[in-house]
Amino acid sequence: MFVFKPNVLLLAGLSVLNLSTAAWTQSAAAEAQKVESPAKAASEPNRLETVRVQGSASDEMQRRAATAARIVIGREEIERFGDASAAELLKRLPGVTLGGRPGRGGEPRMRGMGGGYTQILVNGERMPPGFSLEQIPPEQIERIEVMRAPTAEFGARAIAGTINIVLREALQRRLNELRLGLGMEQDLYSPQLSWQRNDRVGETGTYTFNLNGQVQLRLDEIDTLNLTRWTPSGEQRQIVQRGQSDSTQRSLHFGGRVQWRLGEGNTLALQSFAAFNRNRSGTDLTQQISRSALAPAPSNFDEAHTQGSNDFDMLRLGLQWNHKLGADTRLELRAGGGNAQSRSDSLRRELLLAQTTRTQQDNSEGRNRSWNLSSKLSHQLGDDHSLVAGAEAEGNRSTQQRSCLQNGLDCSALADYGDNPTAGTQRLAAYAQDEWTWGPKWAFYAGLRWEQISTHSDRAAQQLRQSSAVTTPLLHALYKIDERSKEQLRASLTRSYRSPNLQDLIAQPSINNQFPCVNAASCGANEYAYPDRMGNPELRPELATGLELAYEKYLSKGGVLSANVFARRITDLIRTTPQLESVSWAAVPRWVNKPRNIGQARTYGVELEAKFRLDEFLEDALPVNIRSNLSLYRSRVEGIPGPHNTLDQQPGYTANLGADYRLRSLPLSLGASLNLTPRQVIQQSIERRAESDAKRVLDAYATWTFNSALMLRLSASNVLAQDHGSSSYTLAPGMESWSRSQGRSYRAMQLRLEWKV
Repeated sequence: MFVFKPNVLLLAGLSVLNLSTAAWTQSAAAEAQKVESPAKAASEPNRLETVRVQGSASDEMQRRAATAARIVIGREEIERFGDASAAELLKRLPGVTLGGRPGRGGEPRMRGMGGGYTQILVNGERMPPGFSLEQIPPEQIERIEVMRAPTAEFGARAIAGTINIVLREALQRRLNELRLGLGMEQDLYSPQLSWQRNDRVGETGTYTFNLNGQVQLRLDEIDTLNLTRWTPSGEQRQIVQRGQSDSTQRSLHFGGRVQWRLGEGNTLALQSFAAFNRNRSGTDLTQQISRSALAPAPSNFDEAHTQGSNDFDMLRLGLQWNHKLGADTRLELRAGGGNAQSRSDSLRRELLLAQTTRTQQDNSEGRNRSWNLSSKLSHQLGDDHSLVAGAEAEGNRSTQQRSCLQNGLDCSALADYGDNPTAGTQRLAAYAQDEWTWGPKWAFYAGLRWEQISTHSDRAAQQLRQSSAVTTPLLHALYKIDERSKEQLRASLTRSYRSPNLQDLIAQPSINNQFPCVNAASCGANEYAYPDRMGNPELRPELATGLELAYEKYLSKGGVLSANVFARRITDLIRTTPQLESVSWAAVPRWVNKPRNIGQARTYGVELEAKFRLDEFLEDALPVNIRSNLSLYRSRVEGIPGPHNTLDQQPGYTANLGADYRLRSLPLSLGASLNLTPRQVIQQSIERRAESDAKRVLDAYATWTFNSALMLRLSASNVLAQDHGSSSYTLAPGMESWSRSQGRSYRAMQLRLEWKV
């Protein structure tokens, strides 16, 4: 907190910047101005009023001050497009793409690398299995931090980078925020309501409360084609499936934080997050099979109807204590725990000539319990060094109950694996880091992190006990070309890794529907294009050595121009591939798709970003805010022939171009953003090549501001409504196969009223 006089209000000092960015996990609370009473001021006419202001640093200031590169996205940018989910807003960030088709979200990927390469954190902590960013409404997010290179404090399971979601924090002023929204897609309406409340608790406490509920209706079409040819006989088979699926999802999310000041330099905070999701879905499918006389026939049906439900509930609590040990030393302790449970039920009915040929009923219940403990000690050594050391412990325990019936009989083919497995992971970590300045232009960061992950699973056919430990040194440097930090150079040399997730290690076998099994005696062979699936307890973690070089120029009217070059060398690359194996659920070998360590890979790229006001470069231009980024990627997987032997699902480039403008004559703001991802061709293995269509996603918004408390926002997402498809080509011994899946894409609209009181 600092004090100034009103006659120097022109000084740019409304923010307090904590230069110890390595320990920056929570932003400072914004306190309302406290002005002495008018009566007292009147009695002393020559006495200036005193105003006290405390605030958080701007997004740009946090980015500039960080020694390890960090992009910070604040509330203004989060709210701009009125996105329905956290995943949707991430796609506009530099170097971030989504794995799903346009308008359908998907897993966030930095640098085009999915499947666990991107570390996703919430308040600096990893979430338990089953958690998805789709479960966090944007209204509950305070800011998003994007870190391209790992740090000791946030963890090194980040080969592509880290995305840290920081939830809303308690403010020291009374405020209600109410949002009422109505979305529309294909004439299906989806209502949404959110409420946030901030207030004080006595003289020393503050709290924030978030509640978000919505109903989402969706309708999708199914259109797939598979063509198989056997060599050298020339026999052929074509399978065409068409249909549609519908889903209704009801969700309720809650988030809250209570914080107390326990004295000078001491605070205690309790944070909670809860999610309740109910999803009901149905699929109606028709199948047409045409084949030559001797071509093998898969499961024989011309119709399939599936009804399903999926429920997911999660509750997580966290406690944080900050204690000031001395003028330059702080201790932070955290403890948290959570419980998540899910239940899914499905009934699939296959028919031939209107007669039922097969039914399969699946029911499963799962529960995950998690806990975490952490401590962090920060010490400011003079003006030059900021030392941080910490230790972490975390545990997850998952249980699952599953039942399966085919034509009324137990799915005994998998009985040896057990329908009620128990599995868990324990993680221990310790780290130390030092961040220091050397003269007015240099800043350095050195960190070391050790982490051990142990996994266990108990089931009849697969007893798993696995442990792996990784030590990761991390180095970052920042050079200020000018002392005002308007131009900067960055460099990073790091080691990072990707550990197999629990399901990759222990996943139960899943039998392909086209070649089903009831028991081992009757279970025949399947085909390369229709493999069974299971986990692999022999997986080893991937390790990566990375180099980053960056240039940043900060503009006088706000904005930044930056160029970042990176390279990664990955060992023990994990890829899911099919192989012919002897299995316990069949008397003959079957093709089984499971994750495997296949060798080494390299990836590198260039990331360009430009955020600026147009009138900064064109004197007579309107003050339009331009947001753009372009990322170019290349990779090569050793042991797989080129030219398309790239990392799985990594595009050649990604690009975003957006603009925002607030009209001078009306209280109206307009904006749009275009996201581009090119067609991808990936050689996944020697036998298999996959392709994915280009994606062009245009979003737009308009906001009408009635006053400082009331705003009406109209958002349009996926305006182009571009259809999207993917295909694969397989050349296996004795056969070749080509498949194509085509999915329609839909435009979505949302009208939302935002009210603050």
